Amino acid sequence: MAVVQSRIGAIFGLFFLLLVLAAGRTLYLGTIHSGTLRQAARAQQLTAETVPAQRGTITDRNGIDLAVSEPAQDISATPYLVKEPLAVSQKLALLLGVSQATLLSDLSEHTGFVYLARAVPAKAAQTVLGLDIAGISGTPVMRRVYPRGTLAAQLLGVVGTEGNGLTGLEYSNNSLLHGRAGERRVVSDALGQPISIDNVHPEVSGASLSLTLDANIQRRAENVLGAVAKVYAPKDATAIVMNPSTGAILALANWPQVNANDPSAAPEGATEDRAVSFNYEPGSTFKVVAVSGGLESGLITPSTPFAIPDEIQVANRTIHDAEEHGEETLTTAEILAQSSNVGAIKIGALDGPERFNQWVHKYGFGARTGVELPGEETGVTLPPSEYSGSSMGNLPIGQGELVTPMQMVSAYSAIANGGILRRPHVIGAVDGRPQPEAAGRRVISAKTSAEIRTMLKGVLAPGGTASEVSIPGYELAGKTGTASKVDPATGEYSETAYVASFIGFAPAKDPKLLCAVVVDEPQNGSIYGGTVAAPAFGQIMSFALPYLRIPPG
Repeated sequence: MAVVQSRIGAIFGLFFLLLVLAAGRTLYLGTIHSGTLRQAARAQQLTAETVPAQRGTITDRNGIDLAVSEPAQDISATPYLVKEPLAVSQKLALLLGVSQATLLSDLSEHTGFVYLARAVPAKAAQTVLGLDIAGISGTPVMRRVYPRGTLAAQLLGVVGTEGNGLTGLEYSNNSLLHGRAGERRVVSDALGQPISIDNVHPEVSGASLSLTLDANIQRRAENVLGAVAKVYAPKDATAIVMNPSTGAILALANWPQVNANDPSAAPEGATEDRAVSFNYEPGSTFKVVAVSGGLESGLITPSTPFAIPDEIQVANRTIHDAEEHGEETLTTAEILAQSSNVGAIKIGALDGPERFNQWVHKYGFGARTGVELPGEETGVTLPPSEYSGSSMGNLPIGQGELVTPMQMVSAYSAIANGGILRRPHVIGAVDGRPQPEAAGRRVISAKTSAEIRTMLKGVLAPGGTASEVSIPGYELAGKTGTASKVDPATGEYSETAYVASFIGFAPAKDPKLLCAVVVDEPQNGSIYGGTVAAPAFGQIMSFALPYLRIPPG
């Protein structure tokens, strides 16, 4: 009996000891360690998530989507949690569009985190995450998509993996387009299923941009440049179409083309927007500066006659006309139509260095136009103090100073619209709010503007340098340019590298549309603005004029 009672006492003592231990543990967990446990519980059940903002949409003037954002996921891995890297890399390679070798290398990293693919489309990401592979996870992001691929790719630009614009309008307007990411707190149960979601800070979508660009005119311009490239194999080419009365850009095309959805596949330098970044000597398209200056100053009229020999001596330089001829008499209008170098130099001599330089800057050369595009160059102009003895033999014919295609379009718009220099622009509205147009400033009188427009008709008339270009029903006006490039190796003008250009507008009497084509280093068949660039102008305008319902005239 004593043995039984002894055993019962031992058991009771054991249970009592366990009860004391349990009570002590409860006291410890409930008081001393309670804060740490509560924090751990919250960490397991409460998570903070970033909600990516919708980047603003970019559309053309008619509402056609050019750049949009859609939900996506960044797929990442915790390599030490991935049990079978080889098998996992085989499963994910096709789904992620990444080589198996690259995935296997990433999954074999001695690290706690690695990105496998960025901005994976939502459907593909769901498939990957649906495989429920330990160590593979996704983070919601927005993916930038360009529905029309190559259309206006250099102008639109691209967005980087962190969601910020890197080039083009995506870069220069990043603060408008980006939006603001939101934050939410998610409470999950023991199985990890969300049971409540609290939006701490709602996301704010980026502003939408409506461009002045017209997708159909843009496509036509790009197709025409592509055809020019097939024939003449240039280094690159640019075309700009503009409403000269407002400065609104309807098309801005560059060749080589770039697929904005895959810019890394583009040729080197192709992503550059040459319309604003290409500094070049304009050649004969610059002759309107000297001519308009002479007209405005009352030094000449369109019918003023000049004795034009085949060549002219200016200081230590002898400058020829493009084609040999005996001495002849040409009027101001004929000098412009036939693009006589000797004639332009004689008119420039009437202006004189100081006055000529004033006209160069009145037209905006040597300064940015202010178009809403990044990377715009200013060109290069010389102050009269740096002119050499032969400068007034070079400058009036478009040599010795650098311009950009956008500057040339801006200057010719002033000639087309009655004499007002306006800021070119490509953004029409932000979040549906029309953007105010700059007032502009007068460069030349309406009378001088009309006289130059009339003279520029001669360029496309018989005997002009672009006489083969015509559009039935429309009277055209414009100017050709063929300029040698400076060879960087010798510092002298090249005998093989040229820039061929044409700038014109229609209808000539009351221009509603202007177009410039600049072809850098055409290689095959011809190097002249009249045969390389002018026909491209005609092909673009023959589509755009009736498309915009601009009446013949």
